[in-house]
Amino acid sequence: MSDLEYARKLDELDRLLNDPDIPMQPDRIWSLLADVSRPEVTLGRSSSDSMMWHTSQR
Repeated sequence: MSDLEYARKLDELDRLLNDPDIPMQPDRIWSLLADVSRPEVTLGRSSSDSMMWHTSQR
């Protein structure tokens, strides 16, 4: 999931939870929570890119 997709899902989740004009949608909320809480989600650089960047900075 890209940074942009992650941010969009968080924005949608925020609206669903906090906007009183939007009806509660429990299935969608749980789905978004599952998407943004997966441990394999990487933001920014991948771990291998990060490792390469750190080693090249020495």
